[in-house]
Amino acid sequence: MVSRFNYSRWDGTQRGFEFDAQSIVDEITDDLLYHGDVNAALRRLMQEGMRNERGDQLMGLREMMQRLRERREEIKDRGDLGGVYSEISAELDDLVDEERHAIDEALMSAEQSGDQRRAEVAKESAQERNFRLDMLPSDLAGKINELEHYDFQSSESKQRFEALLEKLRQQIMQQMLDQMSGAVENLTPQDIQRMKDMMAALNEMLESRERGEDPKFEQFMENFGDFFPENPETLDELLEIMAQRMANAQAMLNSMTPEQRDQMRQLSEKLLEDMDLRWQMDQLSQKLQGMFPQKGWGQSHEFTGDEPMGFSQAMQAMQELGELDQLDNLLRNASSPSALAEADLDRVREMLGEDAAKSLEQMAQLTKKLKDSGLIDQVEGKLELTPSGLRKIGANALRDVFGSLEKDRLGQHQVERLGVGHERTYDTKPYEYGDPFQLDLQRTLRNALQRQGSTVPLKLSADDFEIEQTEHLTRSSTVLMLDLSLSMPMRDYFLPAKKVAMALHSLMSTQFPRDYLGIVGFSEVARELTPQQLPEVSWDFVYGTNMQHGFMLARKMLSRQSGTKQIIMITDGEPTAHISKSGDVFFNYPPVRETVEATLSEVMRATREGIRINTFMLDASHALQAFIEQLTAINHGRAFFTSPENLGEYLLVDFIEHKRQLSRRRGSRRAS
Repeated sequence: MVSRFNYSRWDGTQRGFEFDAQSIVDEITDDLLYHGDVNAALRRLMQEGMRNERGDQLMGLREMMQRLRERREEIKDRGDLGGVYSEISAELDDLVDEERHAIDEALMSAEQSGDQRRAEVAKESAQERNFRLDMLPSDLAGKINELEHYDFQSSESKQRFEALLEKLRQQIMQQMLDQMSGAVENLTPQDIQRMKDMMAALNEMLESRERGEDPKFEQFMENFGDFFPENPETLDELLEIMAQRMANAQAMLNSMTPEQRDQMRQLSEKLLEDMDLRWQMDQLSQKLQGMFPQKGWGQSHEFTGDEPMGFSQAMQAMQELGELDQLDNLLRNASSPSALAEADLDRVREMLGEDAAKSLEQMAQLTKKLKDSGLIDQVEGKLELTPSGLRKIGANALRDVFGSLEKDRLGQHQVERLGVGHERTYDTKPYEYGDPFQLDLQRTLRNALQRQGSTVPLKLSADDFEIEQTEHLTRSSTVLMLDLSLSMPMRDYFLPAKKVAMALHSLMSTQFPRDYLGIVGFSEVARELTPQQLPEVSWDFVYGTNMQHGFMLARKMLSRQSGTKQIIMITDGEPTAHISKSGDVFFNYPPVRETVEATLSEVMRATREGIRINTFMLDASHALQAFIEQLTAINHGRAFFTSPENLGEYLLVDFIEHKRQLSRRRGSRRAS
């Protein structure tokens, strides 16, 4: 059946840039192997971001927070807070100029009237008015206070002044009420009264909850829900919204100079006569500061723009800065991808762009995708690899190691996947009862044709069956000794060594499933490790390279196994620790003769038991070379001086060649 595909123009609804579990695991493999912690690996992925195989970018939190900083600077560069009341202040100055002009006109009219008494009174009045205008304070609050007691010459100027007072009163009231509601503009006396009722009800709800009573949140929302366009679903959500609004307003005050704050205080005291409203607000502010101390009540911002900002502009800037601070706090404190789901993606899109919002949405799904794919699971509050995840990490390590090999190192082909317990010889034989039915179809059909001729249809009989001949694979038992001493990560050897350990485990469990692989980690002392523990194994924060104890455990593990036996040791230093006859750990650097002899004694025991020791050295120091020469002279194993870059190449190629040699030797014995 022919596949059909329909193509359409991109309209923003299609979802083509996904990050699947495969690409996530590929990204965290090295980090997981190095630190041994799924949670830590995901946190670092969150910080740095990633690209999938198609080149799509998942933006990391570090880049997002840089955008946040840049966005903050853009907002702060919009203007100067000194202009919060600049518009009214400018109108007031224009009004004073208009009053001076009216004074001059009245004086000129009196002087031209021919009435000397009138002219004298007008001149005296003009001098007094001009003197009072000359002595007006420079600050807005002081200027308003003086003009309220000033006898205007012009009735038009007096009317303009009263209109300005009402406008200023509305602005100050709006400033206060903006802290309480996101849905009230152009206040009327009825609006102000409803606001007072709402705040009284809100304070009563808090007091009811403190007394352990039902705060009746649903009833409150029925009466006053229109004040909250965010539509909070619980009392806690509502209080957090209110706390953020009031914290934004407080941040604006904190960002002003002391003189500007004092001016605003004076204006508020002078123009707001509603003491009940101010009391309700003070009560609520005190409670919210105690409930939400993390909202940044002491936050302040330094505005660097040149243009004076109006009051509404300043409040808008504070709201945006508050939202940026909230997002910054969320990103900075997110301990897992799922914590990012709390972000408001619409606001992130507005503040940081579509790519950031999309990245944040997908990043919040990282843990879920890995869980849904069966690669990780939650165990006692901690994320851990599942058996499937363990196999995936091992396969990645094996792929990375083999990906760096030159083709001719493995005969220019990938290692064949072998059947369980058997190895193909590419020979065939007639089928006999009891043989594994691994049919060679080509030879079977050829036998039928030779017997029957070209007559169709071709009929098969039991005598035609020919099967692939196999020989039993020689079993081998291996213990990998992995150096976990502190010098390994200090020299950047730990990750390559652990990756090779994972790769070897993956290779043996898939290609040579009958073989045995044990793992021993050694530093000051040695310990047996299971394959399940291997991804989470990290270096030990102790000094000491106790090969003697490692060989002791490896011998014990191999004593329970059959087949050819070998120990593969990866290390970067000579032995500096051993277990004394009393059972205590003895450590000394540089190595002392007692430690070297104790270690070589274990080598001799391994040699007598038929165990070969192959050593891969990551630091070709003179002392290490001298020790390994003694070891190989006793055991007749092989020694490789390698670097972190070619450790996997040396070790895995040597292991596979060892398997081939065992198979060839067995084949030769059977032929003879």
